[in-house]
Amino acid sequence: MAKQVTTIPASIKPFSKTPLTTSRKRRVAAYARVSTDSDEQFTSYEAQVDYYTNYIKARNDWQFAGVYTDEGITGTNTKKREGFKRMVKDALDGKIDLIVTKSVSRFARNTVDSLTTIRKLKEHGTECFFEKENIWTFDSKGELLITIMSSLAQEESRSISENCTWGQRKRFADGKVTVPFKRFLGYDRGKDGNLVVNPKQAKIVKRIYAMYLQGKTYHLIAKALSEDGIPSPAGKPRWNPSNIKSILTNEKYKGDALLQKSFTTNFLTKEHKINEGEIPQYYVSGNHEAIIEPEVWELVQREMERRKNEKGRHSAVRLFSGKVYCGECGTRLGSKVWHSNDKYKQVIWQCNRHCKKNSPCKNGVHLTDEELKAAVLSATNKLIENKDEILNSFQEIVGGVYDTHTLEGEKAKLESEMDVCAKMIEDLIRQNAAIPQDQSEYQAKYEDLERFYNEKKAALAKVEGKLKKMQATKADIKFCLKQLQKQDRLLQTFDEQSFCALVDHITVFSKEDIRITFRNGSEICS
Repeated sequence: MAKQVTTIPASIKPFSKTPLTTSRKRRVAAYARVSTDSDEQFTSYEAQVDYYTNYIKARNDWQFAGVYTDEGITGTNTKKREGFKRMVKDALDGKIDLIVTKSVSRFARNTVDSLTTIRKLKEHGTECFFEKENIWTFDSKGELLITIMSSLAQEESRSISENCTWGQRKRFADGKVTVPFKRFLGYDRGKDGNLVVNPKQAKIVKRIYAMYLQGKTYHLIAKALSEDGIPSPAGKPRWNPSNIKSILTNEKYKGDALLQKSFTTNFLTKEHKINEGEIPQYYVSGNHEAIIEPEVWELVQREMERRKNEKGRHSAVRLFSGKVYCGECGTRLGSKVWHSNDKYKQVIWQCNRHCKKNSPCKNGVHLTDEELKAAVLSATNKLIENKDEILNSFQEIVGGVYDTHTLEGEKAKLESEMDVCAKMIEDLIRQNAAIPQDQSEYQAKYEDLERFYNEKKAALAKVEGKLKKMQATKADIKFCLKQLQKQDRLLQTFDEQSFCALVDHITVFSKEDIRITFRNGSEICS
């Protein structure tokens, strides 16, 4: 018996799953994006919105479903494109049948993002139309064309990114300095594009450095500025401790500039990474007018290092916090409040160890703020009285005892030996890969070279430690001598600024024996 085949015609549309006989208008949306927020691009953005609004509404078989937009957003990924994500969500929720956009590059410059999104939309019955390339994604050859065009768009994005990176690095190599002036406290953009001091903001920067040297923490400085109604560099009413740390560590405030501190690792994700030596950096000295004296800036860096390495948490409750030590046991003197609930209330300083039960420390002396200030004032005036003699003798000491040329020579020699050893290890590995060798003999040579390298590395670390310590001490002495030179008369009252600039620490043996150690190493009994 002959077979009979009967055709059953299709009754629904393959992608939208709607009956073929339905005459419902397609709900059409448009997507517009510009990658920068310049005036020229803004005009292009407005033109795109206006064009697609009229374009969709002019079709009788289309129903306008809106225009989704992103301004000043890159197309290399979809993570930050809120307009794009909202459009895709509406399409997946069944609110859009067709998306119209100018070109594949406007949709996405990332091939993976582009194809993933289009396939997801296709599965939910939403088609995309790219006007410039005349591509309909429901068309049989649509995905092939999309793949090709998206790859070209991604390659174009990579090329643009590399050109921008090259231009930026060329500027760095030429020593051209630029900062985000709208978010950078203390400087404005000058006529030549360089940094020019903003006097009003510079006062805030100087105040931050002064407060830190007075013993204040990042948190307390941030709190004080917020309470005084001073806006942060970003224009916000509240300061964060990270804002303070950033200002205190930025070399631009001493007139220099370190360029290429970070770099972009991936042009698609725009991921940034701190430059730890992967690419060159450029240090520009004396690029612009300094707000903070270089000596003061260096002093702040050393103080930050000291606080980081000190045992226990740094206290910044009072001016003398962390500065006063017990002469018997070496423990800090802590502040305590006596008679806190009556009219005899006062703050006293006493050895923290002595206050503990069964303490071996017998130094029970207690001092008030006024007694400490009087001791500092007396010792500082003795220092000023002998200023000329101290300046002459310490100039010779700085030039002799703290001469770092020998250590710098050792450091250079060790670095050179390590470089030679590293090249020998590379050559050994290369030869072993290219030419068959006795592996036990190879391993022995490798271990000898590795041992030599590690020995030199350990020696270098010791030399660098000594050099760093000597340089810090030398810098402290020079800073102290410079501040002392400015003192042309004896102090009549305790001066907080002089205390922070000149005094390193105070050691208390008794009320009659309080010794002030200055930054130049001089110790004077009050």
